[in-house]
Amino acid sequence: MGRGKIEIKRIENTNNRQVTYSKRKNGIIKKAKEITVLCDANVSLVIYGSSGKMYEYCSPKTNLIDMLDRYQRLSGNKLWDAKHENLQNEIDRIKKENESMQIELRHLKGDDITSLNYEELIGYEDALENGLTNIREKKDEIPKIMRKREQVLEEENKHLMYLVHQSEMAAMGDYQQHEPFSFRVQPMQPNLHERM
Repeated sequence: MGRGKIEIKRIENTNNRQVTYSKRKNGIIKKAKEITVLCDANVSLVIYGSSGKMYEYCSPKTNLIDMLDRYQRLSGNKLWDAKHENLQNEIDRIKKENESMQIELRHLKGDDITSLNYEELIGYEDALENGLTNIREKKDEIPKIMRKREQVLEEENKHLMYLVHQSEMAAMGDYQQHEPFSFRVQPMQPNLHERM
């Protein structure tokens, strides 16, 4: 006994719609995998649910970008606009520039210099000598900067010590002025000191 045909229209009940979506999504992904294995076909499948979540399947021998490029080439439909093509050109340019800088860095380190001619070697030598001069100048500046910082810190320390001393003196003055009782010790017999 076979299943009866159902009318293909939007399912109004949200729960039923979600259950049907989940079952049919799994079924279509299973069919895509089966046709890939059985028929040695390249299959790419992208599904977006109503929640916006994406599910995808792509044959193991290929990837989605290759599939889309192939689709664009065979169908004549433009999937990428000029902006994306410009971005790809910019990426290619930056990759080439990076490779060039990597080669130059190896040359500056002294690696892989057998392919350089005399003028290029002179250029790298001059660049390294200029760099070494700048590094030595900067290295010589560091002790001077440290001495200046040390002097500034010493001056700040002296100033802070002076402020602390001033505040202590002010506190002592306030204490003596506001002292309720003051005692002065005097000998009972002033002549005793003279005898000793």
